[in-house]
Amino acid sequence: MGTQQRWSRPARRSRPVRSGLLLGGLGLGTCLIGVAGLAAWNVQVVMQAGGPVRETADGFLQQVAAGDTDRAYGKLCADARSRWSQVGFDSWVRTPPRVSGYEITDVSISTLRGRPRATVSVRLTRDGGAGEERKLPVVQEDGKWRVCGDPF
Repeated sequence: MGTQQRWSRPARRSRPVRSGLLLGGLGLGTCLIGVAGLAAWNVQVVMQAGGPVRETADGFLQQVAAGDTDRAYGKLCADARSRWSQVGFDSWVRTPPRVSGYEITDVSISTLRGRPRATVSVRLTRDGGAGEERKLPVVQEDGKWRVCGDPF
């Protein structure tokens, strides 16, 4: 009679395609969760910043219109203060036609490289009644919003 062969378990075949798809799906899911979290954080920063940005621009423009250039200079960012001395800023603001009034027409906030930035659109009224549209850049610096750039 013939010899009986020993029984052995058949070799398991690996399924590299299935494993690869599973790992790829998990990686994609993790990335999507990260992107959604970052988007939610950006929306939160932008939504919470509207009031403080408007208040900063309003305070700055109010002080400029009133001729209080010392306090207005304190609302400038470090970059703007490095380009303008306090005396130079004072003489620049007091150069005719001076700003006599203003109206904030829009506040736009975005993020650039994870840092919030804002642009305040304002209609300036000069002595004699002439009006002009300006964009007032506002950045966050040391936890405070500050006017940055040349608003006039």
